[in-house]
Amino acid sequence: MPDTAPPYMQVAERIRARILDGTLKEGQKLPPVRELAKQEGVAVATLGRSLDQLGVEGYITTSRRGTFVANAPEVAPSSYERITRVLRTGSVLGKGETMIVTVAELVVPPVYVSEIFGLDEGDQVVRRQWHTGKGMQRLMLAVTWYPAQFAAQVPELLSTAANKSAGLLPKIQEATGRRVTAGRDDVHGREADAREASFLGLRIGSPVLAGAHRLWDDQGVIEYGEWVLPSRLVVGYQYDFEAMTEEPAVRP
Repeated sequence: MPDTAPPYMQVAERIRARILDGTLKEGQKLPPVRELAKQEGVAVATLGRSLDQLGVEGYITTSRRGTFVANAPEVAPSSYERITRVLRTGSVLGKGETMIVTVAELVVPPVYVSEIFGLDEGDQVVRRQWHTGKGMQRLMLAVTWYPAQFAAQVPELLSTAANKSAGLLPKIQEATGRRVTAGRDDVHGREADAREASFLGLRIGSPVLAGAHRLWDDQGVIEYGEWVLPSRLVVGYQYDFEAMTEEPAVRP
């Protein structure tokens, strides 16, 4: 989060990141307010606003016994949060999450994906289909696409092995020398099709939150992804209004 954000939102973001990364575990009790405020370097009142924000989002609960990380919070990280997590920690997964990759292949993509990557007819891309879970819950079904030439530089892109799948973006940046400079999310609600319902453990036609993201640099799109979440999960986004006055990045 940019330094221009209000202090209470910066603190909330730091605590939220530790919850999503699993540094703060489900059910764990947070330090007393005064102690936590001292750790974060803010006033008690500021820390209180941070905790109020996290409570509204469902990340923490407060009782007479204290403040605790919510058990199985009904929140899901946004694409931005997953991307910054993998760049920060080397894994797209939060604590306790698992990933199963069902497809990793070179394919000729649909026309709309070819247009996103600026490909000629017949050109291939890497297509990866995967889903995440936590305990008995299915959290997300996703398909991610990458330029075909990345497969030669990052062989893990064509592997379905779980231990090679959770931290691909840092490997891509290291191997190719390219760096993500901007991204965009598009999200909408709709009904689950048969494939999505099967992977997420839902009935066909159940409401889902569906989205797509793309990440790019000045050479073009590095990653394009499509994902589906069960409707019980909530995704939140933070806004930086001061950044809106700056010159926008060029969208491929």
